[in-house]
Order: sequence, then C-alpha cells, then structure tokens
Amino acid sequence: MAKTQLNVRVDEGTARTARERALERGMSVNRYIEELVRQDAGEAGHTFVEAAADFMKQYETVFAEEFGADREGEREGRR
Repeated sequence: MAKTQLNVRVDEGTARTARERALERGMSVNRYIEELVRQDAGEAGHTFVEAAADFMKQYETVFAEEFGADREGEREGRR
C-alpha cells in the first residue's frame, strides 16, 4: 500500500508521550500513530454494535411481541 505523508502539530508533552509509547512497543512513532488511527476507526464499528445491542435490549419486549416465538409459528404456517 502506498504511503502518504501527514504532518501534524502537537505540544511537546504529547510528542514526548508518543515517542515513549512507541519505544515501549518497539515501533516507530509513525507506526504507533498509524495503529492508533486504525484502532480508533475500528472503534466506530464496535461503538455502533454496542449501541445497537443497547437499543435491542431496551426494546426487547416490543420486538418479542411483534416478532417473538409465538408469532414465528404463525409465519411458518403461512408457507
């Protein structure tokens, strides 16, 4: 995959922390930042799934009434 250069400005404390964390993990600062961005991007999908699960849990009884096991037999009988 082709690489694109991205320049960012951060305060010295953030830069120092990035260097230290990258060193602790045995990787370059570039690689460390790249991994953070990938994790963050993946987190969006995870957050969506969690929100959907919370929604389903909150409205579980409504869905059970509309699409529950007792209604399943009705739908199967129509086939």
